[in-house]
Amino acid sequence: MIVTPADATPVDYLLIGHITADLTPDGRTVGGTVSYAIRTAHAFGLKVGLITSARTDEPLLLELSPYGQIVSIPADATTTFENLYSPSGRTQYIRGVAAPITAAQIPLAWRSAPLVHFGPIAGEADDPAFFDLFPDAKILVTLQGWLRKWDKDGRVRFKPWNRPETLQRLDIMVFSEEDIIESPGLIDDLAPLTRNVFYTQAERGGIHFQYGVPSPYDTPLHDVVNPTGAGDIFATSLLCALHITGSIVKATCVAAVLAAKSVTRYAIEGTPTPEEVRAALAAV
Repeated sequence: MIVTPADATPVDYLLIGHITADLTPDGRTVGGTVSYAIRTAHAFGLKVGLITSARTDEPLLLELSPYGQIVSIPADATTTFENLYSPSGRTQYIRGVAAPITAAQIPLAWRSAPLVHFGPIAGEADDPAFFDLFPDAKILVTLQGWLRKWDKDGRVRFKPWNRPETLQRLDIMVFSEEDIIESPGLIDDLAPLTRNVFYTQAERGGIHFQYGVPSPYDTPLHDVVNPTGAGDIFATSLLCALHITGSIVKATCVAAVLAAKSVTRYAIEGTPTPEEVRAALAAV
């Protein structure tokens, strides 16, 4: 449901980041890390809160409202992406950016959430002041949105990121090989500073670094219908499963299973069902 900060009630899983409107041949569709994450955490049976920003009359917010409480900071635009494809690959453009999200805007009722997930998509919420609000929470960052900058024409390009004071406060950071393809050495700088770094490699699984020590993990293989959002589903499932099982190894297995299954459905419909979550948890 859409709520005001004053009406927000305590949650288990707090999400911070912009939803997006993705421009496709079929029209505007809801996207962004937090959109996949709110549905995924809800499937784990957790109470979810999302603080985001979007156009005041944004209908895409209503698609997410069944899955948790949503506080949306009013903006002139919703963060909007368009991907153009050619034989040389994908070119991404940002066509609108919502309002900034600040630490002061986090509802008081949400500051005691045991699980906090920063899901930036366009540079939002990159402020160490946020972490003072959550001294006892397990904190996850999906990094891709802090690795982006864009030109005047909106073309998205890679931006290096390394903030040691943030890295040292994190329990988990997740990013993909695609996120750092222009600077693969970045992983060597980031991994030693954070308790758990997950470097995802699509169908090849990935590498889990514990304070810089690497350990590869595998993922089940399925026929791919659409891979969009698989990394966001992996990250959210990882934090949820860690909360439930207490084991990072078991949580990795659960997250890999659910992310792999997600590619068999299209985009946002790839988020797991409660039945899929229960089966993945039972298997570990």
